[in-house]
Amino acid sequence: MTATATRPATDPAAPVTAGTGFLTSLRVFSVRSLKKSFRDGESMLMAILLPVLLMLIFTFIMGGAIDVGGGGGREAYLAYVMPAVVLTAAGFGASYTAVVVSQDVATGFMNRLRTMPFPSVTVLLGHTVSSMARNLIATAVVFLVGFAVGFRTEATVGQLLAAVGLILLWILAITVIFALLGLVAGSPESANGYGFILLFLPYVSSGFAPVDTMPGWLQPFAEHQPMTPVIDAARALMNGQDPGADPWVAVAWCLGFMAIAIWLIAVVFPRKTAR
Repeated sequence: MTATATRPATDPAAPVTAGTGFLTSLRVFSVRSLKKSFRDGESMLMAILLPVLLMLIFTFIMGGAIDVGGGGGREAYLAYVMPAVVLTAAGFGASYTAVVVSQDVATGFMNRLRTMPFPSVTVLLGHTVSSMARNLIATAVVFLVGFAVGFRTEATVGQLLAAVGLILLWILAITVIFALLGLVAGSPESANGYGFILLFLPYVSSGFAPVDTMPGWLQPFAEHQPMTPVIDAARALMNGQDPGADPWVAVAWCLGFMAIAIWLIAVVFPRKTAR
């Protein structure tokens, strides 16, 4: 019997061993990211507690002083501010993605994974799935606390589902942005700092006070920044009102952000090396 020579591993003509499939890799890294985030109890707790505390502070301390229509009073203000609090919670939850992505890059973890036979991009997708799961938990907690302190709605099931869908779309968009920030940041600490710029957007929008109550020089920015149509559309849907064209504007902002961020990730990720 004639012996067959085996090609060395470095031979470019050597057969490539089949690697792990896309879905399996995605599941593995999603679970890894979730376990890592749940071990960091302080970050998870802050992502949930801080928005809840904001809602309680704005509702019970400032709610009686801010006139947002709807009969006035704390109940009207709670109905007004709920979407902004939910989206603020989403922002805090998504900001953790920038930190863990930057940690994976800084420690060389992503470089090591590129030598293994599976799609390396599933590392980023796993962080994205994990962020969505964390934010769903935070969003549910905010809604439950809101109902506990008096939030009521006359919205139909369809309107509530549309509001939740819009919120989830924004969570996905901002998570992709934070993943990009984690890739380009010089360190996990700087990634966290860049994220805080985005986290302040809800405060300079229609989220906590009507835009027409702001200084004249600030109103154009507050009215035309991306958070305002997202919040206005979610507020109208959550309260059973006609949102007009705001949902379409909000969806356009979200899809635009995702398209740009995904394109930049596609450019940056293959070239990124450990720092």
